[in-house]
Amino acid sequence: MNTGTEQRQTIEDVMDPARAAAWAVALGLDDIPGFGDPLPPFFHQLYFWDPQPPAALGRDGHPATGEFTRDMGLPRRMWAAGKCVWHQSLIAGIKASRSSQIESVTRKDGRSGPLAFVRIRHDVKQRHQLVLTEWQELVYRSDPVEGAPVPEAPMARSDEARLENVDFDSTLLFRYSALTMNGHRIHYDSPYARRVEGYEGLVVHGPLLAQMLMLMAMRERGALNSFSFRLTAPLILKERAVLCLKGDTGWVRAADGRQCLIADIS
Repeated sequence: MNTGTEQRQTIEDVMDPARAAAWAVALGLDDIPGFGDPLPPFFHQLYFWDPQPPAALGRDGHPATGEFTRDMGLPRRMWAAGKCVWHQSLIAGIKASRSSQIESVTRKDGRSGPLAFVRIRHDVKQRHQLVLTEWQELVYRSDPVEGAPVPEAPMARSDEARLENVDFDSTLLFRYSALTMNGHRIHYDSPYARRVEGYEGLVVHGPLLAQMLMLMAMRERGALNSFSFRLTAPLILKERAVLCLKGDTGWVRAADGRQCLIADIS
């Protein structure tokens, strides 16, 4: 159910155990969630779909701007940063609701041109109890200009206490796009990703990198209270990701040393 004005939206969904099980299998996890089990962190991304008909989609496959999605006058849209605070676990098989509100809209000039940032707060409730608060920051950008210098990505730290290597393939990207109802063409349409948005190939989902780092942190630290992350450079399909942890900080390093994601963990 969708309700609200331009600034608010509420979606209800049942935390279908089959969807969570499908994603756990895709990730190669040993513990497969069933009805009544707590969902792993960030698995709520599999739910609260807001599917739109083809006529309501933009050129990039995302829903076009409308009642809730902002029109910022910039054609490229992606996830820039996020934060999750878990109050308790989401339970598989139980109805939940996600209430969303646009908290802020800001504009600035970056090295690659004009930018706009939209910050959204999501409150997820289950059995009338708040279980998760999430902040999502979207960035809107102009199309790349041919011949213009590409902004230099920051270099990642190399002093990690723990690391894990992760390789991605197009099948995993497809499964994540399908299970999260993410139609963004940069994750499955290589000609579009290269020719229109200026990437070197298919782009690994930023939230997927965050998901991998969260699961690693949970294996190392136990249950998470909060996870705050910022995406700093795209990871291209076939590039190896190095998941790194040290203390309360995590990051994702590409094979060439550039930093793709930085996170604070508690």
